[in-house]
Amino acid sequence: MPIIDPHHHLFDLKTGNYPWLQGPMLKRVFGDYTAIRKDYLIDDFLADIKNQNVVKTVHLQVEYDHNDPVAETRWLQGVADAHGYPHGIVGFADLAAPNVQAVIEEHCQYPNVRGIRQCLNFHRDPVKTFIDSPHLMSDPQWRRGYALLKRHDLSFDLQLYYTQMEEALALAREFPDTPMVLNHTGMPVDRAPEEIDAWKKSMTLLASADNVFCKISGLGMGDWHWSVDSIRPFVLHAIEAFGVNRCMFASNFPVDKLFSSYDAVFDAFKEITRQFSPAERAALFHDNAQRVYRL
Repeated sequence: MPIIDPHHHLFDLKTGNYPWLQGPMLKRVFGDYTAIRKDYLIDDFLADIKNQNVVKTVHLQVEYDHNDPVAETRWLQGVADAHGYPHGIVGFADLAAPNVQAVIEEHCQYPNVRGIRQCLNFHRDPVKTFIDSPHLMSDPQWRRGYALLKRHDLSFDLQLYYTQMEEALALAREFPDTPMVLNHTGMPVDRAPEEIDAWKKSMTLLASADNVFCKISGLGMGDWHWSVDSIRPFVLHAIEAFGVNRCMFASNFPVDKLFSSYDAVFDAFKEITRQFSPAERAALFHDNAQRVYRL
């Protein structure tokens, strides 16, 4: 079965500038990440995927130096030109910055660029928080930056928690022509029963906007010792909420390499969807990612 992996990372610590990987260790939602504070190059990724029929991929910005985000895209385009992978690139831009238009235009000089991601995770626990403002999506200046995405035919990768999904829904409805791709199954990292129930309701709410898609990935971040049975309810609820034509499976490698092998991630998705029709599985593993990221 051909697979498109629409969410992975590469990094070259010899030539790039990644503060979280090269500077002091940070407290992060995925725990101790010492094991990935080293180069993760295209050959490392190709070795990890060798047992899966991964025909195309999308690289997501990996918190490269925010002062020079286009340098990451420039490097990745060089990797793609030499190796074929990645087929799509989602770069970083601070949508509230005064120079956001210039940054987006620079990204768009590279043919594999498909979208922008700015992580929006805000949480009562500072270890799980990525930004200073809980309501950046509602900031008028940020929204002016967001409006540029449609002009450049770009999608937006949305990374946040369920508590922020109502605000994200308002954003999606205000900009219905901009595809929005929810990252990491909505990041259900809080696993108390009431939190899971609230995540389910928020996922269903966000899915009511038909320009929002869901990447089913990153479930190891909320369950470092996950199993097929432990992630199954999250996978199936995401598919129930968004529908089989608006979900896609992804690896989040090498971050999820902290918790499992590449084969374990995709073999779990295959097991969970064993009873799905061939057309449904093709949509989830390949076709939706191809369509949304225009690969």
